[in-house]
Amino acid sequence: MNTPTLGIIGGGQLGSLLADAAKKIDIQTVILSDDPDAPGKHFATKFIFGQYDDDTTINNFINAVDLVTYEFENIPFAILKKINEKKQVLPKPEINRLIQNRETEKKFLNDNNITTTKYVTVKNEKDLSENVDLLPGLLKTTTLGYDGKGQYKLHTEDDITNEIDFTKEYILEKLINLKKEISVVITRYDQNSYEIYDPIENVHEEQILKYSTIPSDISDSIRIKSIEWAKHVVEKLDYIGTLCVEFFIDTDDNLYANEIAPRVHNSGHLTMNSHNISQFENHIRAVCGLEKIETKKLYNAKMINLIGDEITPYRNKIFKDNEFFYDYLKTEIKQKRKMGHLTIIEK
Repeated sequence: MNTPTLGIIGGGQLGSLLADAAKKIDIQTVILSDDPDAPGKHFATKFIFGQYDDDTTINNFINAVDLVTYEFENIPFAILKKINEKKQVLPKPEINRLIQNRETEKKFLNDNNITTTKYVTVKNEKDLSENVDLLPGLLKTTTLGYDGKGQYKLHTEDDITNEIDFTKEYILEKLINLKKEISVVITRYDQNSYEIYDPIENVHEEQILKYSTIPSDISDSIRIKSIEWAKHVVEKLDYIGTLCVEFFIDTDDNLYANEIAPRVHNSGHLTMNSHNISQFENHIRAVCGLEKIETKKLYNAKMINLIGDEITPYRNKIFKDNEFFYDYLKTEIKQKRKMGHLTIIEK
């Protein structure tokens, strides 16, 4: 069987690591990015620069690939739908449309008996002032926004300021007494056919993921429930590929689904060294219809995200044999920008 050429929309670190994983199993990749300096150009077989809404660029991309996946969810549905008419897009564009809006995402979870924190849709200042019973809470734009962007932590009514741009729609989520955060990374190949990584424990700093650890320090009941909910999500979505469900655990050991990421996920980077098959390779295998290989944990591991100029000393450091440094090769160091990561395994 001839292996397909896989198109990847987005050339950031996730696209780069997908292309690198594809190379190891002899899958050629074409990355499409609207950034001429995207790090993905160092890892893909072919790199296409252009705007995602440019017809010529999209047609060139379609003609260069056999099927398509993507590294980020904020791609306009119309563009994914147009590509899918010519070449299959996985995960399906309809899934992306559902999840890229926080309101429809929360409704999907609740409709499938998966608990989330209490929330309300906020379209204007009146909606906000009428729902102060949800304070302290987190106000998030319904679309776009990640790593803390487009978010406001509101402790009391006094925090409702003119800085909030009410030309955008939001959801207001009630804050819980947070004990810890975990994520479940799962790859679905077909109906009831998965590879699932044990829950990963995550620590955020300034709303950006800083540390991920496997295994997580959680109860058996939380572990079982989080995995079952992740399986339920991918089945209901008829999802193909790797997906991550982020969870909160409160001080009473209640579990809440926070967000779904319809793609490989930052918290799963440690699987590149902790497991025989990484989240990236599993995603490539699933979307390309390749053989599913039983995924096994080889080592306990911890990942450290390198943010902004934290990357600088690592670029000249000598590492121990249980340390694995990944430089995303981004051309410009920016504050709060993920520049690389270090994974430490327990041998």
